[in-house]
Amino acid sequence: MATIQSKDNKTIFFNYFKSLSQTPHRLRKRMLATWTPDQELNQVRLRSGADMKRKLKWYDLVALGVGGMLGVGVFVTTGPVARNHSGPSVFISYIIAGISALLSSLCYTEFSVQIPVAGGAFSYLRVTFGEFVGYFAGANILMEYVLSNAAVARSFTEYLCSAFGISDPNSWRVEVPGLLQGYNKLDFSAVALVLILTFCLCHSTKESSILNLIMTAFHIVFFGFIIIMGFCNGSVENLVKPTGLTPNGIRGVLDGAAIVYFSYIGYDSVSTLAEEIQNPPVTLPVGIIGSVFIVSGLYCLMALALCVMVPYNQIAEKASYSMAFQRIGWKWAGNIVGAGASLGIVASLLVAMLGQARYLCVIGRARLVPSWLSKVHPSTGTPLNATLFLGLCTASIALFTDLDIVIEIISIGTLLVFYLVANALIYRKYVLTSKNPPFPTLSFLFLITSCAIGFSISWKLEQQWWGLPLFGGIIMVVTAFFQYTVPCLGPPSEWSVPFMPWPAAVSIFLNVFLMTTLKMLSFQRFAIWGLLITLFYVLYGVHSTFEAEETGMKMAVNEVPNPSIQLTKLEV
Repeated sequence: MATIQSKDNKTIFFNYFKSLSQTPHRLRKRMLATWTPDQELNQVRLRSGADMKRKLKWYDLVALGVGGMLGVGVFVTTGPVARNHSGPSVFISYIIAGISALLSSLCYTEFSVQIPVAGGAFSYLRVTFGEFVGYFAGANILMEYVLSNAAVARSFTEYLCSAFGISDPNSWRVEVPGLLQGYNKLDFSAVALVLILTFCLCHSTKESSILNLIMTAFHIVFFGFIIIMGFCNGSVENLVKPTGLTPNGIRGVLDGAAIVYFSYIGYDSVSTLAEEIQNPPVTLPVGIIGSVFIVSGLYCLMALALCVMVPYNQIAEKASYSMAFQRIGWKWAGNIVGAGASLGIVASLLVAMLGQARYLCVIGRARLVPSWLSKVHPSTGTPLNATLFLGLCTASIALFTDLDIVIEIISIGTLLVFYLVANALIYRKYVLTSKNPPFPTLSFLFLITSCAIGFSISWKLEQQWWGLPLFGGIIMVVTAFFQYTVPCLGPPSEWSVPFMPWPAAVSIFLNVFLMTTLKMLSFQRFAIWGLLITLFYVLYGVHSTFEAEETGMKMAVNEVPNPSIQLTKLEV
């Protein structure tokens, strides 16, 4: 037996090294390979074995979107951004980030209606720009989800401490002297929360949705309490004390907008539930766009309430709202805020973990990661293996890593994916659907991105103000010229973004601009992550998909005389 096993191992290694020698050929064949929406909906989905169960309605989606965003945004980022970047004008940062999120959500909505599968941005980009772009975006989405969920789980500990009247959240963490700073405070309550939610999500999506609906309803009532009490007991003078509404100028407001974009992670989770909802063409637009509108309004009111209660330079960076109520002498209210914030964080974590498992499940269907991650349990209708795997990853990071270390790399990954989705929507509508030549559309996308980068560089080089009207004007002229000269044809869609290409073009500009406001360290960490996932694709992903698709093509040829299922390539 040992001899046979040794021979099998040698055969596996031999075949793998033989595959590596064919890497250039396989990269040429697979990097730009795409699937049609019909293949994505039928042929690829069958690889999960059982189907996910369609039990969710429009109000489930709105509640999941609202619940997924609320706990993250207000209770994790508002305090640090107000104190260190935007000052009392943090609500303006939320408005700017909200506009960008709304435009991105419009792009997501059109894609999700046309391709109602659980893969979200991964599937949208794979059918438009090919396998590698879809994989790169999908890997970044998973990174964003796992890191943000770990960060949110750790913030749960801080607010739970506040609910019990404990001012130092580290008192519930175990400090290990031998570990690096930022990784040396072990958070076992965060790990426990992640594991409990993981097992809930393995059981049923509908029951998880009902739990979220209940928590979100209580959470909105609780938000109303904070907003009303904040405005009643605060002072408008705090908005201009001690150094005005924008102590760090418009630059601080925009820097803050890039960071609070972290708050809008959640609405894209709604698009990953497309295989589990009833009547997707109606339910998806209501769920995605409705949740973004509701959350944007609540964010602005909550940010204002915090800043009228306490001058921005006295806002605590940890458990900001609880500490604000304690500063005005309402210690009991601070405890209530801690309990309510903990509930909101649980709801947001539930939704985010729901979305991350579905992304990984669909990436597994594409064979870019091991196929066992794509399996759907026949009884529960949930992606069991993906849920368990990512739950363990999230718990491991939540055990060690502080929020400050991950928050900006989360923002850059999110902005990049939203940027790619906006580009993909324009290319799909004007090239793949309208059958126009690709060169005018690709030139337009290149010019928009280049001008957005030029505008951003001018903004950073404070003395080069002439670049702002120049590049801004070029973007407007180029977009108007493209709209006038390149027709948007094709069959009517059940739902489409109005006034195209303007919303997608503005989304591209805002995502590029907000990315450039992040620190260089964020780009360095992101570059390392990008290198690692590219290596994984070259060493594993491309070979796995090549062999899976080649086998599928041979089977199709054997079964059907004139096979109609063929891989297409992005025309360039």
